Amino acid sequence: MSLPPLVEPAAELTVDEVRRYSRHLIIPDVGMDGQKRLKNAKVLCVGAGGLGSPALMYLAAAGVGTLGIVEFDEVDESNLQRQIIHSQADIGRSKAASARDSVLGINPYVNVILHEERLEAENVMDIFSQYDLIVDGTDNFATRYLVNDACVLLNKPYVWGSIYRFDGQASVFWSEYGPCYRCLYPEPPPPGMVPSCAEGGVLGVLCASIGSIQVTEAIKVLAGVGDPLVGRLMIYDALEMQYRQVKVRKDPGCAVCGENPTVTELIDYEAFCGVVSEEAQEAALGSTITPKQLKEWIDEGENIDIIDVREPNEYEIVSIPGARLIPKNEFLMGTALQDLPQDKRIVLHCKTGVRSAEVLAVLKSAGFADAVHVGGGVIGWVHQIEPEKPVY
Repeated sequence: MSLPPLVEPAAELTVDEVRRYSRHLIIPDVGMDGQKRLKNAKVLCVGAGGLGSPALMYLAAAGVGTLGIVEFDEVDESNLQRQIIHSQADIGRSKAASARDSVLGINPYVNVILHEERLEAENVMDIFSQYDLIVDGTDNFATRYLVNDACVLLNKPYVWGSIYRFDGQASVFWSEYGPCYRCLYPEPPPPGMVPSCAEGGVLGVLCASIGSIQVTEAIKVLAGVGDPLVGRLMIYDALEMQYRQVKVRKDPGCAVCGENPTVTELIDYEAFCGVVSEEAQEAALGSTITPKQLKEWIDEGENIDIIDVREPNEYEIVSIPGARLIPKNEFLMGTALQDLPQDKRIVLHCKTGVRSAEVLAVLKSAGFADAVHVGGGVIGWVHQIEPEKPVY
Protein backbone atom coordinates (compact mmCIF):
# COMPACT_ATOMS: atom_id res chain seq x y z
CA MET A 1 0.00 0.00 0.00
CA SER A 2 1.13 3.55 -0.65
CA LEU A 3 1.77 5.49 2.56
CA PRO A 4 2.33 9.18 3.29
CA PRO A 5 5.90 10.35 3.95
CA LEU A 6 6.93 9.69 7.54
CA VAL A 7 8.93 12.91 8.02
CA GLU A 8 8.78 16.49 6.83
CA PRO A 9 11.53 17.73 4.50
CA ALA A 10 14.50 19.66 5.82
CA ALA A 11 14.70 23.35 4.94
CA GLU A 12 17.48 22.93 2.38
CA LEU A 13 20.39 20.92 1.07
CA THR A 14 23.84 22.46 0.97
CA VAL A 15 25.85 22.65 -2.25
CA ASP A 16 28.04 19.79 -1.00
CA GLU A 17 24.97 17.70 -0.19
CA VAL A 18 23.51 18.31 -3.63
CA ARG A 19 26.74 17.04 -5.16
CA ARG A 20 26.85 14.03 -2.86
CA TYR A 21 23.25 12.94 -3.41
CA SER A 22 22.98 13.88 -7.09
CA ARG A 23 22.11 10.32 -8.17
CA HIS A 24 19.15 10.40 -5.81
CA LEU A 25 18.08 13.88 -6.86
CA ILE A 26 17.68 12.91 -10.50
CA ILE A 27 15.30 10.05 -9.60
CA PRO A 28 11.81 11.55 -10.04
CA ASP A 29 10.34 9.56 -7.11
CA VAL A 30 13.02 10.83 -4.75
CA GLY A 31 14.13 14.22 -6.04
CA MET A 32 14.94 17.21 -3.89
CA ASP A 33 11.88 16.74 -1.68
CA GLY A 34 12.65 13.10 -0.88
CA GLN A 35 16.29 13.82 -0.17
CA LYS A 36 15.34 16.63 2.20
CA ARG A 37 13.08 14.20 4.05
CA LEU A 38 15.97 11.76 4.42
CA LYS A 39 18.14 14.58 5.75
CA ASN A 40 15.49 15.43 8.33
CA ALA A 41 14.93 11.80 9.35
CA LYS A 42 16.04 10.18 12.59
CA VAL A 43 16.55 6.42 12.30
CA LEU A 44 17.61 4.03 15.04
CA CYS A 45 19.41 0.77 14.28
CA VAL A 46 19.01 -1.86 16.98
CA GLY A 47 22.28 -3.74 16.75
CA ALA A 48 25.48 -3.14 14.80
CA GLY A 49 25.99 -6.76 13.84
CA GLY A 50 25.16 -8.80 10.75
CA LEU A 51 22.09 -6.83 9.67
CA GLY A 52 23.00 -3.58 11.39
CA SER A 53 26.29 -3.36 9.50
CA PRO A 54 24.95 -2.99 5.94
CA ALA A 55 21.89 -1.12 7.20
CA LEU A 56 23.95 1.57 8.92
CA MET A 57 26.34 1.90 6.01
CA TYR A 58 23.61 2.33 3.39
CA LEU A 59 21.48 4.58 5.58
CA ALA A 60 24.53 6.80 6.01
CA ALA A 61 25.31 6.76 2.31
CA ALA A 62 21.68 7.57 1.51
CA GLY A 63 21.86 10.75 3.57
CA VAL A 64 19.71 9.94 6.60
CA GLY A 65 20.45 12.94 8.81
CA THR A 66 20.51 11.28 12.24
CA LEU A 67 21.47 7.69 12.92
CA GLY A 68 21.16 6.13 16.36
CA ILE A 69 22.96 2.90 17.25
CA VAL A 70 21.91 0.65 20.13
CA GLU A 71 24.73 -1.78 20.81
CA PHE A 72 26.47 -2.95 23.99
CA ASP A 73 28.77 -5.66 22.61
CA GLU A 74 32.42 -5.61 21.56
CA VAL A 75 33.88 -6.63 18.20
CA ASP A 76 34.99 -10.26 18.11
CA GLU A 77 37.04 -11.92 15.38
CA SER A 78 34.14 -14.24 14.55
CA ASN A 79 32.04 -11.16 13.70
CA LEU A 80 34.20 -10.12 10.75
CA GLN A 81 32.89 -12.81 8.39
CA ARG A 82 29.61 -10.88 8.05
CA GLN A 83 29.66 -7.68 10.13
CA ILE A 84 31.36 -5.59 7.47
CA ILE A 85 31.09 -2.29 9.31
CA HIS A 86 33.94 -3.51 11.56
CA SER A 87 37.54 -4.33 10.63
CA GLN A 88 40.44 -6.33 12.02
CA ALA A 89 41.70 -3.25 13.84
CA ASP A 90 38.36 -2.98 15.69
CA ILE A 91 38.63 -6.33 17.50
CA GLY A 92 38.02 -5.69 21.19
CA ARG A 93 36.50 -2.26 20.59
CA SER A 94 32.93 -1.21 21.30
CA LYS A 95 30.78 -2.19 18.32
CA ALA A 96 28.85 1.06 18.66
CA ALA A 97 32.01 3.18 18.49
CA SER A 98 33.42 1.11 15.63
CA ALA A 99 30.16 1.47 13.69
CA ARG A 100 30.09 5.23 14.34
CA ASP A 101 33.58 5.66 12.92
CA SER A 102 32.66 3.72 9.78
CA VAL A 103 29.44 5.70 9.32
CA LEU A 104 31.26 9.02 9.59
CA GLY A 105 33.90 7.73 7.19
CA ILE A 106 31.13 7.14 4.66
CA ASN A 107 29.22 10.36 5.27
CA PRO A 108 30.50 13.10 7.60
CA TYR A 109 27.19 14.95 7.33
CA VAL A 110 25.40 12.30 9.42
CA ASN A 111 24.75 12.95 13.11
CA VAL A 112 25.50 9.70 14.97
CA ILE A 113 24.07 9.04 18.44
CA LEU A 114 25.34 6.09 20.44
CA HIS A 115 23.33 4.13 22.98
CA GLU A 116 25.98 1.79 24.40
CA GLU A 117 23.64 -0.25 26.52
CA ARG A 118 21.52 -3.36 26.32
CA LEU A 119 18.03 -2.61 25.03
CA GLU A 120 15.59 -3.46 27.83
CA ALA A 121 12.06 -2.66 28.92
CA GLU A 122 13.46 -0.02 31.28
CA ASN A 123 15.09 2.09 28.54
CA VAL A 124 13.42 1.18 25.25
CA MET A 125 10.59 3.74 25.39
CA ASP A 126 12.95 6.61 26.13
CA ILE A 127 15.37 5.60 23.36
CA PHE A 128 12.74 4.87 20.71
CA SER A 129 10.85 8.11 21.39
CA GLN A 130 13.84 10.05 19.99
CA TYR A 131 13.52 8.53 16.49
CA ASP A 132 11.09 8.44 13.56
CA LEU A 133 11.83 4.89 12.41
CA ILE A 134 13.41 1.78 13.92
CA VAL A 135 15.50 -0.76 11.97
CA ASP A 136 15.56 -4.05 13.88
CA GLY A 137 18.72 -6.08 13.37
CA THR A 138 18.45 -8.22 16.50
CA ASP A 139 19.01 -11.98 16.59
CA ASN A 140 17.01 -13.09 19.63
CA PHE A 141 13.28 -13.43 20.20
CA ALA A 142 13.09 -11.57 23.49
CA THR A 143 14.44 -8.37 21.93
CA ARG A 144 12.30 -8.79 18.80
CA TYR A 145 9.12 -8.86 20.88
CA LEU A 146 10.39 -5.96 22.96
CA VAL A 147 11.05 -3.88 19.82
CA ASN A 148 7.65 -4.75 18.41
CA ASP A 149 5.65 -3.94 21.52
CA ALA A 150 7.50 -0.67 22.12
CA CYS A 151 6.88 0.41 18.52
CA VAL A 152 3.18 -0.43 18.76
CA LEU A 153 2.81 1.45 22.04
CA LEU A 154 4.67 4.45 20.59
CA ASN A 155 2.90 4.14 17.21
CA LYS A 156 6.21 3.97 15.35
CA PRO A 157 7.01 1.95 12.22
CA TYR A 158 9.94 -0.41 12.15
CA VAL A 159 11.71 -2.46 9.52
CA TRP A 160 12.37 -6.04 10.59
CA GLY A 161 14.84 -8.56 9.22
CA SER A 162 15.91 -12.07 10.12
CA ILE A 163 18.70 -14.32 8.83
CA TYR A 164 19.73 -17.95 9.33
CA ARG A 165 22.15 -20.00 7.27
CA PHE A 166 20.98 -19.38 3.66
CA ASP A 167 17.51 -17.98 4.45
CA GLY A 168 16.33 -14.47 5.18
CA GLN A 169 13.08 -12.64 5.88
CA ALA A 170 12.09 -8.98 5.93
CA SER A 171 8.97 -6.91 6.51
CA VAL A 172 7.72 -3.52 7.68
CA PHE A 173 5.57 -3.54 10.80
CA TRP A 174 3.43 -0.46 11.45
CA SER A 175 0.32 -1.12 13.51
CA GLU A 176 -1.36 2.08 12.31
CA TYR A 177 -1.51 0.74 8.76
CA GLY A 178 -1.07 -3.01 9.05
CA PRO A 179 0.00 -5.97 11.19
CA CYS A 180 2.71 -6.07 13.84
CA TYR A 181 5.27 -8.79 14.51
CA ARG A 182 2.90 -10.51 16.96
CA CYS A 183 0.29 -10.80 14.21
CA LEU A 184 2.83 -12.90 12.30
CA TYR A 185 4.32 -14.71 15.29
CA PRO A 186 1.85 -14.55 18.22
CA GLU A 187 4.13 -16.62 20.44
CA PRO A 188 7.86 -17.35 20.43
CA PRO A 189 9.07 -20.86 19.59
CA PRO A 190 9.92 -23.20 22.46
CA PRO A 191 13.36 -22.52 23.97
CA GLY A 192 16.13 -24.12 21.93
CA MET A 193 13.80 -25.04 19.05
CA VAL A 194 15.20 -22.38 16.69
CA PRO A 195 19.02 -22.16 16.78
CA SER A 196 20.64 -18.75 16.76
CA CYS A 197 23.14 -17.73 14.09
CA ALA A 198 25.88 -18.41 16.64
CA GLU A 199 24.62 -21.99 16.92
CA GLY A 200 23.53 -22.69 13.35
CA GLY A 201 25.64 -20.31 11.29
CA VAL A 202 24.81 -17.76 8.61
CA LEU A 203 26.15 -17.09 5.14
CA GLY A 204 27.96 -13.78 5.53
CA VAL A 205 26.67 -12.17 2.35
CA LEU A 206 23.07 -12.99 3.33
CA CYS A 207 23.36 -10.10 5.79
CA ALA A 208 23.92 -7.71 2.89
CA SER A 209 20.93 -9.09 0.98
CA ILE A 210 18.48 -8.67 3.85
CA GLY A 211 20.11 -5.52 5.24
CA SER A 212 19.80 -3.78 1.88
CA ILE A 213 16.12 -4.73 1.73
CA GLN A 214 15.66 -3.18 5.16
CA VAL A 215 17.29 0.08 4.06
CA THR A 216 15.25 0.14 0.85
CA GLU A 217 12.08 -0.16 2.90
CA ALA A 218 13.28 2.47 5.37
CA ILE A 219 13.89 4.96 2.55
CA LYS A 220 10.46 4.25 1.07
CA VAL A 221 8.71 4.80 4.40
CA LEU A 222 10.68 7.95 5.24
CA ALA A 223 10.22 9.57 1.83
CA GLY A 224 6.73 8.23 1.12
CA VAL A 225 7.61 6.49 -2.14
CA GLY A 226 6.69 3.13 -3.59
CA ASP A 227 4.85 0.31 -1.86
CA PRO A 228 6.49 -0.63 1.48
CA LEU A 229 6.38 -4.18 2.82
CA VAL A 230 3.53 -3.39 5.21
CA GLY A 231 1.33 -6.47 5.37
CA ARG A 232 3.82 -8.52 3.36
CA LEU A 233 6.63 -10.84 4.39
CA MET A 234 9.54 -11.12 1.97
CA ILE A 235 11.27 -14.52 2.10
CA TYR A 236 14.64 -15.07 0.46
CA ASP A 237 16.26 -18.43 -0.27
CA ALA A 238 19.88 -17.80 -1.23
CA LEU A 239 20.58 -21.40 -2.25
CA GLU A 240 17.75 -21.39 -4.80
CA MET A 241 18.12 -17.64 -5.45
CA GLN A 242 14.39 -17.18 -5.02
CA TYR A 243 12.29 -14.45 -3.46
CA ARG A 244 8.68 -14.99 -2.52
CA GLN A 245 6.09 -13.01 -0.61
CA VAL A 246 3.50 -14.00 1.95
CA LYS A 247 0.62 -11.72 2.87
CA VAL A 248 0.34 -10.97 6.56
CA ARG A 249 -3.00 -9.69 7.81
CA LYS A 250 -3.63 -7.69 10.92
CA ASP A 251 -4.94 -10.02 13.62
CA PRO A 252 -7.98 -8.49 15.36
CA GLY A 253 -7.17 -10.71 18.34
CA CYS A 254 -3.51 -9.67 18.52
CA ALA A 255 -2.35 -9.28 22.10
CA VAL A 256 -0.75 -5.89 21.49
CA CYS A 257 -2.31 -4.27 18.38
CA GLY A 258 -5.68 -6.05 18.26
CA GLU A 259 -9.14 -4.73 19.01
CA ASN A 260 -8.92 -5.67 22.70
CA PRO A 261 -5.20 -5.77 23.50
CA THR A 262 -4.05 -7.61 26.59
CA VAL A 263 -0.49 -6.26 26.40
CA THR A 264 -0.88 -2.57 27.18
CA GLU A 265 2.56 -2.06 28.70
CA LEU A 266 5.96 -3.70 28.38
CA ILE A 267 6.36 -7.13 29.96
CA ASP A 268 9.21 -9.44 31.02
CA TYR A 269 10.38 -10.57 27.58
CA GLU A 270 13.01 -12.98 28.83
CA ALA A 271 10.31 -14.84 30.73
CA PHE A 272 7.84 -14.55 27.83
CA CYS A 273 10.31 -16.14 25.42
CA GLY A 274 11.51 -18.68 27.96
CA VAL A 275 15.19 -18.20 27.22
CA VAL A 276 15.62 -21.41 29.18
CA SER A 277 12.47 -23.40 29.90
CA GLU A 278 11.27 -23.92 33.44
CA GLU A 279 11.95 -27.64 33.06
CA ALA A 280 15.55 -26.93 32.04
CA GLN A 281 16.02 -24.50 34.90
CA GLU A 282 14.72 -27.06 37.38
CA ALA A 283 16.88 -29.80 35.90
CA ALA A 284 20.00 -27.63 36.02
CA LEU A 285 19.43 -26.63 39.64
CA GLY A 286 22.04 -28.54 41.60
CA SER A 287 23.15 -30.43 38.48
CA THR A 288 25.42 -27.86 36.88
CA ILE A 289 29.19 -28.16 37.02
CA THR A 290 31.92 -25.75 35.93
CA PRO A 291 34.51 -26.45 33.22
CA LYS A 292 37.14 -26.63 35.98
CA GLN A 293 35.13 -29.32 37.79
CA LEU A 294 34.89 -31.30 34.55
CA LYS A 295 38.66 -30.99 34.06
CA GLU A 296 39.21 -32.35 37.58
CA TRP A 297 36.90 -35.30 36.89
CA ILE A 298 38.77 -36.08 33.68
CA ASP A 299 42.17 -35.85 35.39
CA GLU A 300 41.02 -38.02 38.29
CA GLY A 301 39.62 -40.68 35.95
CA GLU A 302 36.01 -40.36 37.09
CA ASN A 303 33.60 -42.81 35.49
CA ILE A 304 31.81 -40.33 33.23
CA ASP A 305 30.47 -40.16 29.68
CA ILE A 306 30.92 -36.67 28.22
CA ILE A 307 28.30 -35.95 25.57
CA ASP A 308 28.37 -32.94 23.25
CA VAL A 309 24.80 -32.05 22.20
CA ARG A 310 25.76 -29.48 19.52
CA GLU A 311 25.64 -30.00 15.75
CA PRO A 312 28.39 -31.85 13.81
CA ASN A 313 29.79 -28.70 12.18
CA GLU A 314 30.18 -27.08 15.60
CA TYR A 315 31.93 -30.19 16.93
CA GLU A 316 34.43 -29.99 14.06
CA ILE A 317 35.45 -26.45 15.05
CA VAL A 318 36.24 -27.16 18.69
CA SER A 319 35.46 -29.92 21.19
CA ILE A 320 36.18 -30.96 24.75
CA PRO A 321 38.68 -33.86 24.92
CA GLY A 322 36.90 -37.19 25.30
CA ALA A 323 33.46 -35.85 24.41
CA ARG A 324 31.32 -37.74 21.94
CA LEU A 325 28.73 -36.09 19.74
CA ILE A 326 25.00 -36.74 20.05
CA PRO A 327 23.03 -33.73 18.71
CA LYS A 328 20.26 -32.35 20.88
CA ASN A 329 17.52 -33.28 18.43
CA GLU A 330 18.27 -36.99 18.88
CA PHE A 331 17.49 -36.61 22.58
CA LEU A 332 14.29 -34.68 21.88
CA MET A 333 13.15 -37.45 19.53
CA GLY A 334 14.13 -40.09 22.09
CA THR A 335 16.46 -42.02 19.76
CA ALA A 336 19.60 -41.26 21.79
CA LEU A 337 18.37 -42.56 25.12
CA GLN A 338 18.81 -46.26 24.33
CA ASP A 339 22.52 -45.76 23.61
CA LEU A 340 23.35 -44.12 26.94
CA PRO A 341 25.38 -46.18 29.43
CA GLN A 342 23.76 -47.12 32.72
CA ASP A 343 27.07 -47.53 34.56
CA LYS A 344 28.54 -44.09 33.89
CA ARG A 345 27.56 -40.60 34.96
CA ILE A 346 26.36 -38.54 31.99
CA VAL A 347 27.97 -35.12 31.55
CA LEU A 348 26.31 -32.94 28.90
CA HIS A 349 27.61 -29.81 27.27
CA CYS A 350 26.82 -27.51 24.34
CA LYS A 351 28.19 -24.13 23.29
CA THR A 352 27.07 -22.05 26.29
CA GLY A 353 24.82 -24.28 28.40
CA VAL A 354 21.33 -23.57 27.05
CA ARG A 355 20.89 -26.63 24.84
CA SER A 356 22.58 -28.95 27.33
CA ALA A 357 20.17 -27.76 30.05
CA GLU A 358 17.23 -28.65 27.79
CA VAL A 359 18.70 -32.12 27.16
CA LEU A 360 19.39 -32.50 30.87
CA ALA A 361 15.67 -32.06 31.53
CA VAL A 362 14.98 -34.90 29.09
CA LEU A 363 17.49 -37.17 30.82
CA LYS A 364 16.18 -36.37 34.28
CA SER A 365 12.66 -37.28 33.23
CA ALA A 366 14.02 -40.52 31.70
CA GLY A 367 15.55 -41.59 35.02
CA PHE A 368 19.16 -40.42 34.70
CA ALA A 369 19.02 -38.73 38.08
CA ASP A 370 22.75 -38.11 38.47
CA ALA A 371 23.28 -36.54 35.02
CA VAL A 372 24.83 -33.07 34.98
CA HIS A 373 25.65 -30.40 32.44
CA VAL A 374 28.52 -27.95 32.06
CA GLY A 375 27.58 -24.34 32.73
CA GLY A 376 29.17 -22.12 30.09
CA GLY A 377 29.62 -25.04 27.71
CA VAL A 378 32.56 -25.35 25.36
CA ILE A 379 33.03 -21.56 25.38
CA GLY A 380 33.63 -21.70 29.13
CA TRP A 381 35.94 -24.68 28.68
CA VAL A 382 38.09 -22.83 26.12
CA HIS A 383 38.28 -19.66 28.19
CA GLN A 384 39.15 -21.46 31.43
CA ILE A 385 41.00 -24.61 30.36
CA GLU A 386 42.30 -24.43 26.78
CA PRO A 387 42.57 -20.77 25.75
CA GLU A 388 44.70 -21.70 22.74
CA LYS A 389 41.70 -23.38 21.10
CA PRO A 390 39.42 -21.44 18.72
CA VAL A 391 35.98 -20.22 19.71
CA TYR A 392 33.12 -19.44 17.37
